[in-house]
Amino acid sequence: MSSSTHVLSDRQLQVLDTLPPDQPVVMLNLLRFHDQAAYADTDQAEPCSGREAYKRYSQTSLQTIAAVGGRVIFGGKAHEALIAPQGEGWHQAFLVQYPSPAAFRAMMAMPQYQACVHHRTAALADSRLIPLSAFQALS
Repeated sequence: MSSSTHVLSDRQLQVLDTLPPDQPVVMLNLLRFHDQAAYADTDQAEPCSGREAYKRYSQTSLQTIAAVGGRVIFGGKAHEALIAPQGEGWHQAFLVQYPSPAAFRAMMAMPQYQACVHHRTAALADSRLIPLSAFQALS
């Protein structure tokens, strides 16, 4: 991934292809920020904290999420995990719902999204993006 574009890999596309195409998908975002944003040397962005760089990303990404019919359904501070590998920790977690996997793909391809993703890359020391789909309750 370059600092200016983010293209889904073949593996990521395969994962999206396994999701029900006509049902909403919720993306679980787990975020760990750099203390200082790690912009590429060629990036003209003003130096800032990782959290501030993520705010820069969010200003545009929230617009692109809404443009495809998506919405943030939860966002909050992540606390120490009760069950996780020792030392694994996250600063924030978000749940973002999209009307379909195709809507998520469309958002990722939007030029406005592509133009802001370098802020996300600079902001995060580590992250997870996990698609969730509804299932029938076990009886």
